[in-house]
Amino acid sequence: MKKLFLSVILAAGLMACNQPEKKKDVKFTTDGSDIRFDKETYDFGKIRSGEVVSYRFKFTNTGKSPLIISNATATCGCTIPEWPKTPVLPGDTSSIAVTFNSAGKTGLQDKQIKITSNAQPAEGMVHVIGEVITNN
Repeated sequence: MKKLFLSVILAAGLMACNQPEKKKDVKFTTDGSDIRFDKETYDFGKIRSGEVVSYRFKFTNTGKSPLIISNATATCGCTIPEWPKTPVLPGDTSSIAVTFNSAGKTGLQDKQIKITSNAQPAEGMVHVIGEVITNN
């Protein structure tokens, strides 16, 4: 009888260990900077081959600390990003200008621009798309 009782207690203990852990709601907050773009994708539409087009990605620092963009890089040399070199204060807006040169390109294009800053997360992405058509 003692063995049966001990077996039941041991089984109950093991079953309790195998119960899925209840998930706790964890909220992550930061007092840092936070970058929010008005638009993360811009479509130039149809572009004639050789045409150079630009777009400004407007953003706001919705955080509580100055936003510092340390770099912006494109997926190819045909796309040039220009970003603010001075801190963007909390609540302020600014923009990243992206220029795309369609020379030597044909068809659908999707150029990504990786933005590195002190925001959370530290890397973000915007991109421009368009269709390059030949001058026939």
